[in-house]
Amino acid sequence: MMGSRISIGAAALLVLWLSGCASGPPVRTATAGQLTQLLRERAEAVQTMKALFRAQVKGPGIPIAQRVETALYYQRPAGLRIRGFNHVGSELFNFVLDGGMYLLTISGEPRPFTGSLADLDSLAQDDPRRPFRLSLLAAAGLIGIVPVAQEEEALLFEEGDRYRLDVLSPAAGGIEGKQVRRKLWFDRRSLEVVQEERLTSDGKVDAAMELEDFRYIGKDVQAGFLPEPGSPAARFVRPFKVRVEDGQGQASLVLTVNEMIPNQPVTPAELRGRNPS
Repeated sequence: MMGSRISIGAAALLVLWLSGCASGPPVRTATAGQLTQLLRERAEAVQTMKALFRAQVKGPGIPIAQRVETALYYQRPAGLRIRGFNHVGSELFNFVLDGGMYLLTISGEPRPFTGSLADLDSLAQDDPRRPFRLSLLAAAGLIGIVPVAQEEEALLFEEGDRYRLDVLSPAAGGIEGKQVRRKLWFDRRSLEVVQEERLTSDGKVDAAMELEDFRYIGKDVQAGFLPEPGSPAARFVRPFKVRVEDGQGQASLVLTVNEMIPNQPVTPAELRGRNPS
């Protein structure tokens, strides 16, 4: 009888111990300042990036999701190139961003498109350049979530196992007219950003992004290794799957990463498609 009671008690303790293990790392406490600092450190940790991934694109004029093999090149602070290819290796598009201005060539279009990033926000739904708005948001998810600017204010909220950081930008009318322009959701265990929304001036969702399958991409890559949140190595953790959708639900983009290599030299030819002059 005594042996049975001991066995039952030991089994109960084992169940409790296993339950604790299954629950994963503990929920962490953080302030708005600490989270904005994490964003800044993660962005600054990556000076250059090379990435290969597959993109599934849906949008107006695309009846089924189109699969595109994609190469990305990035150099801090604002040099970015994204190239897309079909399954036989023919180039579908070449998007080059340099100092806030872009040059975009699309297969089948008679001439390249040029303009500023602000231009992309005001395009018509059927404009062939519109999907690249989503591509830029998804690229930020890989390179490093855009940090909170010094002139912006961040408010922190708890939502179950997530933190929500609302980023406010002053309106043209002055500081009293601050508006929420971005919302960031952090997993409270890993402190990684798992969701972001970009809002319009009237508070509607312009684009939404979800991030998952986080992996370490540092110098000494180890399979399954995730460093302690907040440690220097954690600055090199990135999502290997990103979903982006516009606010109208008319266009979407899913990225599945094959490889990401941070802080390796990026040549002018890789970044801009031409040799240095």
